[in-house]
Amino acid sequence: MLKLVNQERAQAGCSPVRVDAELAELAGLFSTDMAERGFFDHTDPDGNSPWDRAEALGIGGLGGENIARGQQSAEAVMQIWMNSPGHRANILNCDYKTLGVGVHFGSGGPWWTQDFGF
Repeated sequence: MLKLVNQERAQAGCSPVRVDAELAELAGLFSTDMAERGFFDHTDPDGNSPWDRAEALGIGGLGGENIARGQQSAEAVMQIWMNSPGHRANILNCDYKTLGVGVHFGSGGPWWTQDFGF
């Protein structure tokens, strides 16, 4: 996923993002939460936004989040995201410097999350 994101960013003239372990944990936990609680939204059933969830883990500097469900590969997810203006804007935001990716595989999924940071 990182390679695919950075290929798109390079074509847009952005510097590459680097993996961030804290953002990867945030993204992974959220993908699993969506699967286990049966929802698909940036706001969880408790009303928490991505920034609320980041703050609860002591993570600052969250910039944006992309989510997807059902695509069977990173390439398929990236194609969907790059064809969506909001998701594309996150991927190509040259201000973002870090990325965490989470995926939860299971029936009804997989659930994908990208969390971008400054």
